[in-house]
Amino acid sequence: MAPIAARLYGVTEGVKIALDAIRANKVRAGLTILGVGIGVFAVVVISAAVHGINVSVARDFESTGPTTFFVSRYPFTFEACDGSGETCRWLSNPPIRMNELEALSRLSTAASVGGRIDWSAAAKYRDRMLPSVGVEAYTSNWTTIGAPELLPGGRAFTDAEARSGARVMVLSTTAANRLFGESDPLDKVVAMNGIPFTVVGVYRDNSSFLSGHDRPKAVMSINAVVRSLNARADDMGLAVKPRATVSQVEMIDDVTATLRGLRGLRPSVESNFAIITQDKLFEMYNRIFGTMFLVMIALSAVGLLVGGVGVVAIMMISVTERTREIGVRKALGATRGTILYQFLVEAVTLTGVGALAGLALGWVVALVVRATTPIEASIPPLAIVAAIGASALTGVAFGMLPAARAARLDPVEALRFE
Repeated sequence: MAPIAARLYGVTEGVKIALDAIRANKVRAGLTILGVGIGVFAVVVISAAVHGINVSVARDFESTGPTTFFVSRYPFTFEACDGSGETCRWLSNPPIRMNELEALSRLSTAASVGGRIDWSAAAKYRDRMLPSVGVEAYTSNWTTIGAPELLPGGRAFTDAEARSGARVMVLSTTAANRLFGESDPLDKVVAMNGIPFTVVGVYRDNSSFLSGHDRPKAVMSINAVVRSLNARADDMGLAVKPRATVSQVEMIDDVTATLRGLRGLRPSVESNFAIITQDKLFEMYNRIFGTMFLVMIALSAVGLLVGGVGVVAIMMISVTERTREIGVRKALGATRGTILYQFLVEAVTLTGVGALAGLALGWVVALVVRATTPIEASIPPLAIVAAIGASALTGVAFGMLPAARAARLDPVEALRFE
């Protein structure tokens, strides 16, 4: 028990001396704490943001169903593109047409095939104006593929309304609240880019990383948006949901064969459309998050380096000021290991204070991000462990030089030191 008690005493004594050193050398200690704090803060905030984005993206994908995939005119790619046909062959891809959507809808393997066009418009009701409303245009079966919850009393647009391009729309709760306040929005007429549209329903706005946060939105039929708001029909994409008994691979094969047949593509010719699965989207996000991770490592390294230099400076001063004390302790039997251990505890305490400051600030920022954006930022336990571990390693690595110098002091020479 004696060695354990001695170790515990060394820890408490080292912590006490380190805190005294912080008070005595406020500027140097402040730089050390700031440097380590920045490093830990970067780890915590970026980890919290990435974790929150992953949760949000996973929820969005889950709402559409795990086997649902997308057909797009252009692929999602990180390949370099200079705008020429040589590096961007897909720029010449033809748009997806309504007859192709209808042909895919008739496939026996398809549970649902829906089209979508994204647009934007200004909305006005009486004296209330929303300069930018996100318009999501769908085919009439949009409620079967990951649709949000419609509030009681309202409805979606019908198939007949979708085919005729009727000027009806479903508002998000955000748009409805901003335009109508507490009054009932149903059957009210809203001017969209000056064109009258009747509100037939309201859906619960579940903001997410992909859908955008707090932006008012409206859902209309594709024909209504193209004919009344002059949206580009060439920008339509498709969401394809296989039947429960059909695998995603089978459905993709059927869609690919059908589209290639409609477009008259020979077997040797590359497909001029893109099939985008959720796995591909996750791969793209992971590459983006990988870049964010590298930024996090770089910021953390710079911060910890600054903190480490501060540790060396403070600890060297501490060794110089306590030279006689070290000599007395050695004369009374303290070993090199004991002296080394105590000074390393002091160094780790200095970086530990910085780590706690960085964690606290990172936690506050994560709360703010969670409250003000659709990103459910939360600090993963692994990030906390990594941050604390990195700060401790910084203390040990940069504290080793002054600690070793203290441990090597000759007791006779140390006692003579003035």
